Amino acid sequence: MPLKIKPAHETEFDLLALGECMIRLSPPGHQRIELTHVFEAYAGGGEYNVAYALARYGMRTAWVSRLVDNPLGAFLRNHAQASGMNLSEVIWAPYDGVGRADRIGLNFTEVGIGVRPSVSMYDRGHSAVSHMKPGEVDWKRIFKQRKVRWFHTGGIFTALSESCVAVVEEAMRAAHEAGAIVSYDLNFRSKLWSSKRAIAVTKMLVPYIDVLIGNEEDFQKVLGFEVEGTDESLKTLPVEGYKRMVEKVVKTYPQISAVGTTLREVVSGLVNNWSAIMYYDGQFYESRRYENLEIEDRVGGGDGFCSGFVYGLLHDMPPQTCVEMGAAHGALLQSTRGDTSMVTMEEIKHVLGGGSARIKR
Repeated sequence: MPLKIKPAHETEFDLLALGECMIRLSPPGHQRIELTHVFEAYAGGGEYNVAYALARYGMRTAWVSRLVDNPLGAFLRNHAQASGMNLSEVIWAPYDGVGRADRIGLNFTEVGIGVRPSVSMYDRGHSAVSHMKPGEVDWKRIFKQRKVRWFHTGGIFTALSESCVAVVEEAMRAAHEAGAIVSYDLNFRSKLWSSKRAIAVTKMLVPYIDVLIGNEEDFQKVLGFEVEGTDESLKTLPVEGYKRMVEKVVKTYPQISAVGTTLREVVSGLVNNWSAIMYYDGQFYESRRYENLEIEDRVGGGDGFCSGFVYGLLHDMPPQTCVEMGAAHGALLQSTRGDTSMVTMEEIKHVLGGGSARIKR
């Protein structure tokens, strides 16, 4: 069934996201962490990246999290505010001078090349947001008084702690009851929790979800649905196998109106085949296939798809345009370093229109 999205004039926010944002530290180019003398610093987090991108495109977005009131927290705040994102519901934890009670999570990322893949090393244990508890945010007030068209969160935040699971359920229930669309990016991270635990938690949350987003691994590891025709390395991704898997998902959970799935075939660290499919209101839509897409930095590509996909739905675009928006934005986002979008709407429209990469003078 089609999504029933509230009109913009009835709400304060087009999208509200819940999740963690970390500081990412990367060696320049393709250098190794243990040998570099310099780190590039970026802000990034799955749910945060979606709100950030949509704010850049003129949408009214807000982000809810828990940050430490110190210069690292200010780094994340400054980056968010540069996009126009609203942070009025962020919880600020006092800094104890050491970080024993609460800290900002760090993410060390090497950008791969050739046969060497990109690698992320987390230093995010005991982060401020992992200590977030039910009742700290008045979700009913936000959704009933400030009013929101779309609520977005995902598996990364949910996996941080047992209290985060409870916060997600609390927020989803309030959003669902207030009539906001609820989207959930499955985003499996094996370093944060096991597939068994992810499946158990997600099955509990699915009744509140209207839109599911994920990649080739997520549906297997987070929902327990296998894709026919794939091997363990996921080097080849049969579209028909994905469609059959999605059909099983929506048959099992009939309240889900839309499913967005990215398809990534890794040729090398800097070259991927990239595309996406979308299920909406009983039909499938396939994006253009970006063959041998040259990549500067693959991190955040899935969030780029998600934000482009949601942008289309919030603007009542046809489903085919929505999946093309998501795929194009994800492809463009991977042309720059860092997790968050540096892409303009003009560039997205240029790619959607079949424009080339010839130099613009």
